[in-house]
Amino acid sequence: MKRKLFLLSVMSLCMATAIWAQERPRPRGRSFNFARQFHDRDSLERDGFKLLFYSNAPAFDPDIKAAMFDTFFKVYPELVARFNPEAAKVVVFMVDTTYDGIAATFGGIVRYNPQWFVKNPKDIDVVTHEVMHIVQSYGRNQVPGWVTEGIADYVRHKYGLHNPEAGWSLTPLRPDHKYTNSYRITARFFVWLENTKDPEIVTKLNRAASEDRFTDSIWEDLTGKSIDDLWQEYVKSADTN
Repeated sequence: MKRKLFLLSVMSLCMATAIWAQERPRPRGRSFNFARQFHDRDSLERDGFKLLFYSNAPAFDPDIKAAMFDTFFKVYPELVARFNPEAAKVVVFMVDTTYDGIAATFGGIVRYNPQWFVKNPKDIDVVTHEVMHIVQSYGRNQVPGWVTEGIADYVRHKYGLHNPEAGWSLTPLRPDHKYTNSYRITARFFVWLENTKDPEIVTKLNRAASEDRFTDSIWEDLTGKSIDDLWQEYVKSADTN
C-alpha cells in the first residue's frame, strides 16, 4: 500500500507537468519509467514543501541521501522565495542507475546518476543547481541556454552549502572565454554584473525569462549597455585586478 501511495504521488506530479512535457521534444536519456523496481522510496515534508525520493541504486550512500534532503530543504525554499513563489511545492528526486549523465531536470523531477556521487561524494550542490531549474520553469519561453545555465550556476555559487569541500568554484576568466560559454563562466559574469551594475540584475533576468519577456535588448534596458559592451568592460576590469 505504501509503495502504491508513493507511485500515485509521483504520477500526480507528472500529470501536473504533462502539458510542458508534451510541448517540448523529450531529450535523450530523460524518459521516466515509474514502474521500475526501486530499492529505496522515501519522502519528507517541511514548511509547505515536499520531497519524494526514489532510488534503484542498491547501495546508495545514506549519508549522501541525507545531505541531498538537507540541501533541498535549506536551499529550495530560499530560491522559491526570491525567484518564483509559484514554483512547484512537491519535487521528486530519482537516483537512477540507467542514467549516465550527472543530473537532469524535467518538470518537477530531478534525475541523478548514482555513480557521479560514488566518484564525487562531496558534490551535493548538484542539487542546488538542478532545483534552480525547477524554479526557473521557463518552458518554451525564448531564453538562451547559456542564460538558463549561467543563472543556475550563479545560484549554486550564491546558495550552495558544500562548494568548498567539493572543490567547486566559478571559473577564472581566460582570454578565450565568452559570455555564451554558459555554466560557471557565465555565472562569474553575472556575479560581476550584480556587483557593479545592479544588485538585483539576476532576479530581473530570471523574471523576464519566466514571463517570456527575454529579448536581446534586455541588457540595455537593465544597464544602458549592450551585452557585448558589458562583456568587454568585464574583461577589462579583470585585466586591471
